[in-house]
Amino acid sequence: MLRRSFLSLAPAAFAAGPAPRLRPALCAYSFRKELESKKMSYADVIRFSADNNLDGVDLTVYWFPSTEDAYLNELKSVAYKNGVDIYSISIRTNMCKKPGPEANKEIAEVKKWVDVAQKLGAGHIRVFGGTVPKDSNETEASGWVVNVLGEASKYAGSRGVILGLENHGGITDKASTIVDIVKRVNSPWVAINLDTGNFRTKVYEQIEMIAPHAVNVQVKVDVNEDGKRGKSDWDRVAKLLVANKYRGYLALEYEAAPDALTAIPGHLVELQKVCTRFSS
Repeated sequence: MLRRSFLSLAPAAFAAGPAPRLRPALCAYSFRKELESKKMSYADVIRFSADNNLDGVDLTVYWFPSTEDAYLNELKSVAYKNGVDIYSISIRTNMCKKPGPEANKEIAEVKKWVDVAQKLGAGHIRVFGGTVPKDSNETEASGWVVNVLGEASKYAGSRGVILGLENHGGITDKASTIVDIVKRVNSPWVAINLDTGNFRTKVYEQIEMIAPHAVNVQVKVDVNEDGKRGKSDWDRVAKLLVANKYRGYLALEYEAAPDALTAIPGHLVELQKVCTRFSS
């Protein structure tokens, strides 16, 4: 195409908005039993992802043997040599802490993992809001989360790392609450890590509410709605994401009963097909 012709088409293309782009990935948590028992290493998870034609991995850090530079550099090298992005890490946090020593401890913990993410080349960290204390309430506790997230985001932003607050029960049990928290923090370095299997009622309606604020998406094989377990509708999830201009990773977080090593490859084939169908 001649440059003049391309330029004449460009305004219309930009006006239409960004083209859909979904990338298949895997959460290391899918191999939690294998990682905990040391049957697999994190390097094995990366190589497994490459063998199954995935673009990225979200490394749940619970079983990291070290956070020293030598270990992190080794993982980064393995990922690069296998053509897999370590685009995210996932950590445990409980941000329902009133201002003071406990809240400061949470903030310091997030900062520690921001440094780890930066060294690995990950641009995102999945965090939890935590549980509302018995002597508090949702309104008060959500304010505490806003405070912790806001303070942590200042450091995360200085390192180019986004904090993705997951819908993970507790204070983030409802989509409306987690969206409210993120809006109140009001930082470009705080958004939502959408987990499609964590809602227990009005699953897809709540996913749709979160979709405009999602920067990472973890998909489950099943959903549990009003006590009834069924297969997750990944096409429906993808449609909601694309409609809300989401561009990024769909990471399988496998939690079903069948053996992970034998079951996951089949689910990844399905995930790749979904990503292809809903990407331009």
